[in-house]
Amino acid sequence: MAELTYRPWHTGDDQTLLQIWGDAEGPAAEQFRGQLAPDADHDDATGTVWRRCLVAEDQGIPVAAGVVYESTLHPERLWAYVEVARDHRGRGVGTELLRRVREAALLAPGGSRPLRTKVAAGSTGEAFALARGFAALQRSRQVVIRPGTLKLPVFGDGSEEQSSQLVQELATGSVELSDAVARYYAAVHGWDPPAPLSIGKAQQFFLSDASGAHGAVVLRAPAQSAFGSGAPAKKKGRLRAFAVSYASPVPADDDAEPSEVLLGHNTELDPDDAREAVRGLLALIAYQHPVLLEVDDSMEAVRATVDPLLEAGAAAQVGPETLVLGD
Repeated sequence: MAELTYRPWHTGDDQTLLQIWGDAEGPAAEQFRGQLAPDADHDDATGTVWRRCLVAEDQGIPVAAGVVYESTLHPERLWAYVEVARDHRGRGVGTELLRRVREAALLAPGGSRPLRTKVAAGSTGEAFALARGFAALQRSRQVVIRPGTLKLPVFGDGSEEQSSQLVQELATGSVELSDAVARYYAAVHGWDPPAPLSIGKAQQFFLSDASGAHGAVVLRAPAQSAFGSGAPAKKKGRLRAFAVSYASPVPADDDAEPSEVLLGHNTELDPDDAREAVRGLLALIAYQHPVLLEVDDSMEAVRATVDPLLEAGAAAQVGPETLVLGD
């Protein structure tokens, strides 16, 4: 094999590489392919993130590429990805691209930072990354909860009046919801801390039209009076758990399209209360329609409900596990 040459990414390289590479090895690889693009510098005014992208050529034909770029939401690490044509693997091309990507990362704005990548469990990408010093940071699974899997709980005394006080729909632009989502996201991402999430940023990333959010349901605690138990309660109860729904292309086993949902809880709840709130709200939203959840290992309250359902065959994992690896 002739010695390969390395150069920055050029517009149009994607057309050549996609023909050579074929189908992506899972959703993570597909997502990273969308980041293969010409170099860019950080620009707050336009929202452009810093990126460096390299291409390996064999006799003038692109056969591999690598990219490193910053994340607005998780600034403590840089994303990195390398892909090599199948007939060029095992020849050191990926290793050289990763070396050059790491070298480029030293000049990232804000200084050198560790790298992270995302791979499907059991994939060649996982084997490549682990062999080059990356280690698991987090595991994530896509899980479909079938309708009626969980027994519908009784909310309050079971009356319509009290149920309507405890279970409510909220606009995705709600400040209360945005605050709860921001706090929950930060709490379950301690393994890769996000940047400070203001109400506005939480709405932008998780609750805007651009994010795909189109509805939210919350579970509340019973309202309490500020003047003691003998006085009528005038304020709504505090939010215990929330479910934000998004459009989803993944079909369930019964051919009905599940609703993709971000399920979380008030981070001030004690663990038992958090589990109970999450389980109750999940039972409600999945009572008549399948629900698709992304379950990270760090989501303890969600796992406490979902893991037993998977073990009993009452829920189904969609696709392979996804791993976030860091160096």
